[in-house]
Amino acid sequence: MTALVLDAGALIAVDRNDRAMAARLRVALDYRLDLRTHPMIVAQVWRDPHGRQANLARLLLAVDVVPLDQAIGPAAGLLCASTQTSDPIEAALVLIAEPGDQILTTDGEDISSLVDATGTGTGTGTAVNVIAV
Repeated sequence: MTALVLDAGALIAVDRNDRAMAARLRVALDYRLDLRTHPMIVAQVWRDPHGRQANLARLLLAVDVVPLDQAIGPAAGLLCASTQTSDPIEAALVLIAEPGDQILTTDGEDISSLVDATGTGTGTGTAVNVIAV
């Protein structure tokens, strides 16, 4: 595994001082795993205009926030269409995952469906795995 890819649920848990989630992420960093997400996942979580989301801000210092490019938009839309899901932000999260990554999510069913549709699911040699929390 090269990275732990974080959905909004993981970021929300850290923001709410969920010690179990913080421990998971510390272990990932101890094992030298990259933490990765994209800016729209951050946008789903960042709500305080006065900067009082200290736990989230600290976590984001350790997270590679991968920029989304022009190709991701149509690809995420097509992925949603092929899986009959409706969240292009989740689809984009799956699209930034690389073979060997694990996606940490609170929406395991939809994320698994999206991963399977990309052909990088656990049935392949170099899978993207989904960890539902």
